[in-house]
Amino acid sequence: MTIIYEVDLAIASDIAEAHARWLDAHVREMLDFAGFREAEILERLDPPADPGWVARCVRYRLIDRAALDAYLRDHAPRMRAEGVARFGDRVHASRRILANAARR
Repeated sequence: MTIIYEVDLAIASDIAEAHARWLDAHVREMLDFAGFREAEILERLDPPADPGWVARCVRYRLIDRAALDAYLRDHAPRMRAEGVARFGDRVHASRRILANAARR
């Protein structure tokens, strides 16, 4: 079953351009992990970002929950720490995991 892993981002406007460049490379690196099939970076339009912030969402598609669990266990701490080290509290992230609601 395909899994969608979403990362919602609030980015301070003054670093949005630098963050976008970093995010492109970050997403390419994520796609090298086993089980990641594709990703897209989206700008969130509604609800709008708070003044002084930009809202983006990265949506990853994975082959199954086991692939996501392996990523979360083996790679997520390092990948998340890289963003925090670079941008600190100028970027806020929240995550969610989605699956097809059709009965199996």
